[in-house]
Amino acid sequence: MSTINGLPRDREDTSERKFIEALARGLDVLRAFQPGDGFLGNQEIAERTQLPKSSISRLTYTLTKLGYLTYSERLGKYQLGSGVLALGYAFVSNLAIRQVAKPLMQDLAEATGTAVGLADRDRLEMIYVEYQAPEEVRTFRMEVGDRVPIAQNSAGRAYLAGLSDEEREYLEGYMERKAGDQWPVLKAGIDEAVNSYREHGYCYSFGDWDRDVNGVSVPLVMSEGIIYAFNAGGPAYRLSPDYLREEVAPQLKNMVRNIEAMLIRY
Repeated sequence: MSTINGLPRDREDTSERKFIEALARGLDVLRAFQPGDGFLGNQEIAERTQLPKSSISRLTYTLTKLGYLTYSERLGKYQLGSGVLALGYAFVSNLAIRQVAKPLMQDLAEATGTAVGLADRDRLEMIYVEYQAPEEVRTFRMEVGDRVPIAQNSAGRAYLAGLSDEEREYLEGYMERKAGDQWPVLKAGIDEAVNSYREHGYCYSFGDWDRDVNGVSVPLVMSEGIIYAFNAGGPAYRLSPDYLREEVAPQLKNMVRNIEAMLIRY
């Protein structure tokens, strides 16, 4: 399965001269591994990537030689290698927005009693690249690298709200094909989030991703067209929609404006 802008690509789109099919397939193999997977066999990888098993065998062999996968003789399966860790660490360590945002996120978390996250899009999910929470918040904690669905989570909705109408429609086309019968409900939540952002400057998810979790979010649209999403939330029993709207959302919006100003000078 090839990709464009981090999304599955149709086969006819891969004929352009600069597109390297073998490289795309190798990256798809690495993407097949998810948190908690441990070891995967060639058959499992083939099912997840929708690539022929004969191609998977050559790709996993090559990636193992390069250090991006490790192979267990006993299990006959693969897991991610230290090469992937090195790439991920380099990305997170050099991400300027993370370095600027971290102390402000911690201040907001302590002031509001919420968990505050910074997320970037990876295909049809949002992946956390920074996360801060007060000590007393021990439930629903996330970690850097954790993923959440783009359509239901407040961070994902903020990302979608930050896109142009054309870009959002393009992304929604893939989401609709994946969601199937669930799409009308997901689409309604996205539209509501976009309207909320236009009217109030923030998005929200109250029990849509997890019925026990409420959150508000704000996108940061960079001049280069890059979009990040900041969200603040936590257990629904402790963080009511009214509290998040009236107390947390204004502080979250202010934090994002401050981060944007700091990045200009960074």
